[in-house]
Amino acid sequence: MNARQYRLAGRVVMVTGGSTGIGRAAAERCAADGAKVVIADVNVVDSEAAVAGIVAAGGVATYLHTDVSRADSVRDCVEEIVRRYGRLDGAFNNAGVEGGFTSLVRVDEAVFDRTIAVNLKGVFLCLKYQLLQMLAQGGGAIVNNASAAGLVGVGGGVAYCASKHGVVGMTKVAALDYARKGIRVNAVCPGMVHTPMLERLAGSPERLLEYGEAQPVGRIAEPRELGDAVAWLLSDEASFVTGAALPVDGGWTAR
Repeated sequence: MNARQYRLAGRVVMVTGGSTGIGRAAAERCAADGAKVVIADVNVVDSEAAVAGIVAAGGVATYLHTDVSRADSVRDCVEEIVRRYGRLDGAFNNAGVEGGFTSLVRVDEAVFDRTIAVNLKGVFLCLKYQLLQMLAQGGGAIVNNASAAGLVGVGGGVAYCASKHGVVGMTKVAALDYARKGIRVNAVCPGMVHTPMLERLAGSPERLLEYGEAQPVGRIAEPRELGDAVAWLLSDEASFVTGAALPVDGGWTAR
């Protein structure tokens, strides 16, 4: 899929929210680089399509139905990965929801709770069970999907920003806690990326185009550009990188 290949051959990588968008692009890139990929998601139809696409391209992939907001579901997923493949070398904790973008006083409490449950608690639960396995086997690498909205505020995005700022904080703590245990933990912080989530937020192709024109580089990103960044962070080529919150945002947070 790409001329450049990172060193993921033979490794086992778990990708949450891998059915569409950034997660699917990361799963495809990791598989192209030789990893055995496990897509962990609640979206059965799109996950199975993603797996089929990876297999058709010559990669190795499987799907496990996983709700990242539930501890038992995450634990069972990690245990099943180890049962099938013997280990877990890498993970991309990408599953997320956009929350309701509106003024703070209008935010519905149930929407806030759901956003935190998936975007923040979900990453916590994944980190917990992934780290337990990586500690037992002697190392690994984890990438969390934060957001440029985890680095700066975005008007109307109180639930989303709160969750993503929390992901950045957890990433840094986990990186420090396990830096001498052979485990690296980093985050990617995407800006505007052409995903189903952004299409829902934009509401129309015209508005999506406006989003791109408002970026310093004059466009929105394609999911594969984030997938490339994730694969690099999971690879040995990023062996001295841990605790980073890497903006992949076309210059948005540089302003």
